[in-house]
Amino acid sequence: MTARMRHIAISVPDPEAAVQFFEKAFGMKRVSEHKTAIAMTDGVVSLVVIHPDNPNMKGETVRGLHHIGFLIDDMKEVTDKVEAAGATFQGGILGTGSGLETERKYSDPNGVNFDITMPEYARDFWKIKVDA
Repeated sequence: MTARMRHIAISVPDPEAAVQFFEKAFGMKRVSEHKTAIAMTDGVVSLVVIHPDNPNMKGETVRGLHHIGFLIDDMKEVTDKVEAAGATFQGGILGTGSGLETERKYSDPNGVNFDITMPEYARDFWKIKVDA
């Protein structure tokens, strides 16, 4: 099994202002924009800026760090491994049409949210760099 951290997601009340800050302060580039989230990258790790109205938030009030994302190469193997280690399945990503075969959301035993994502979905939908 290979798992590589490839993105960090934050939830903020004004995503556009946050994105402009990261563009100006760190030279990050926008790679994908959706109604409820904007993805940026520094060329290695991506930052996803989530609007609180995103339907995947399901009424959450958390602001700041929302979750970390791992790029994986085998959904079944990693799903079995994280669940055996105590992770709690939280569902799929709504509104992408990708299904549970490409991305799943979990929380660890301490309640920290993370997702596991297959390379083709990360590359094609989020425009995240997927090579080693």
